[in-house]
Amino acid sequence: MEIKPQTFEVKVEADDNNTNTHTRDDKPRPYSCTVHHKWFTTKGSLMRHRTLHTRENWYSCTQCEKCFLMREQLIQHMNIHTGKNKCTECGKCCVSRRDLTVHRRSHTGEKPFECNVCHKRFTQKSNLVEHSRIHSGEKPFKCQVCSKVFTRSGSLQTHMRVHTGEKPYKCSLCDRSFTQSSHLQTHKRRLHSNSRPYHCPHCGKLFKTNTELKLHLRVHTDAKPYSCTVMCKIVFSK
Repeated sequence: MEIKPQTFEVKVEADDNNTNTHTRDDKPRPYSCTVHHKWFTTKGSLMRHRTLHTRENWYSCTQCEKCFLMREQLIQHMNIHTGKNKCTECGKCCVSRRDLTVHRRSHTGEKPFECNVCHKRFTQKSNLVEHSRIHSGEKPFKCQVCSKVFTRSGSLQTHMRVHTGEKPYKCSLCDRSFTQSSHLQTHKRRLHSNSRPYHCPHCGKLFKTNTELKLHLRVHTDAKPYSCTVMCKIVFSK
């Protein structure tokens, strides 16, 4: 399995409005690594950082095809193969004891973290932190290219592909590639599979995507159905 570098260079104008600065100085840092979202003062500094993402520096698992940037990540990953952190309920092997503790909550139903605004509960503190931004309106993750802001770091990483053109999720059955894993899964189910996991609770009819089910549900409600042209645009937009 060939591992290609996933670092993309982004250069923005070096001014106070759209250039990231470091918390310890006011130097403009117009060169960005879109994998780690780190910013650098010179192109040379960025190029040195990019060696972290080259194939030669990856640690490969001997049991599967996964690769890691850090040796410690590989060591933790190997716990999955050795069964060190194995769930006694379902047999799933986790990377760490912490991950195993969190996983066990899926069996016990335990949700120890509660939102003090709407009292919704979560299995992980990180999920509560992300949820709390719904109430606060906080969007701490900012794109340094176009200044768009996001509530989640993962959303920012996905957004950066708009600027880099990266489409890391490639269909193994055709030549199409996608920016998001969910788009790839929808594509494979729609074009390469007969699986229809979405069913209508009213008539039992099955559909390949949730979008198609939602459009069908209008038949059973008072909502005015879309025209054939509009429906096709929605269904085949991805």
